[in-house]
Amino acid sequence: MLSKNKIQLIKSLERRKERKKQNLFVAEGPKLVGELLTVDAPALIVCSPAWFLQNKHLLPSTTTTDIVTDDELRRASLQQHPQEVIALFHPRYGTADLNEAAADDLVLALDGIQDPGNLGTIVRLADWFGIRHIFCSEGTADIYNPKAVQATMGAIGRVALQYGDLAAQLRAFAGPIFGTHLCGDDIYRAPLSHRGVIVMGNEGKGISDEISALVTQRLFIPPYPSGSDRVESLNVAIATAITCAEFRRRAGE
Repeated sequence: MLSKNKIQLIKSLERRKERKKQNLFVAEGPKLVGELLTVDAPALIVCSPAWFLQNKHLLPSTTTTDIVTDDELRRASLQQHPQEVIALFHPRYGTADLNEAAADDLVLALDGIQDPGNLGTIVRLADWFGIRHIFCSEGTADIYNPKAVQATMGAIGRVALQYGDLAAQLRAFAGPIFGTHLCGDDIYRAPLSHRGVIVMGNEGKGISDEISALVTQRLFIPPYPSGSDRVESLNVAIATAITCAEFRRRAGE
C-alpha cells in the first residue's frame, strides 16, 4: 500500500518551491520514465505490477519501489490519465561555459519563456536537432515543472539546461548571436553559421531590450505569401523548430 506521506510528497512536487526543497522532480509514463532510466537512477518508483515485471532489471538497488493498484496510482499521479509508472528523480542542471559550448556548435538561449509546455517542447526540439546546451534567463520557466518534463518526452536527460544572468553570459560570448525578430533579415536568405547562439524570446514580448541589444544578427521567418493577412506571430516552440531546422539544413549543404 502506498503511504499517505509518499502521495503527499509526489503531489507537493507540482510546486517549484517544494521541488527545490526536496531536490526532486516528477516524471510519469513508461516512455518518459524509460528514457530517464537510461541516464539516471530514480529516488522512487511507484508502478503497476505489469510495469515492474517488465522493467525491474533496469532499477538500481538504491531505488525505493512501490508496486501499487490502479487506484493508488491515480491518487498519486499529477496527470489526468495516469500511465503505469511515476518516478522521482534528482534534477541535474548544466554547468557549461557558453564560450566553450558554442565554440563549434549551436546552443539555444531562452529569454523569459513562460509556458512550461513551450519550454519542454523546445528541449525536445533541441534534442532532435542535436543541440546539447540551453542557457536560460532567470525569468524562464522551470524545466522541472511537471508539464515541462512531460513535454520533453525524455529529452531532458540528454539536453543540459542552466539558469543564470543571460545578458552577462552573452556579453562575454565571443561568437555570433542570432535572434528572431519581426524586423530581422529573411532567415532563408541571410548568412547563417554552424556555431553560435540562437536566442528565442518571451511568448508575448519577444526578446527583451537588454538581450536584443546583444544580438549580432536579427532573423525573421517570413509568412507565405508575403503581405497576406495572417496571425501576428508564431508560437515560440514552432519558431524554434523552423529556426533550428534552417540552421542545420545550411550546415549540411
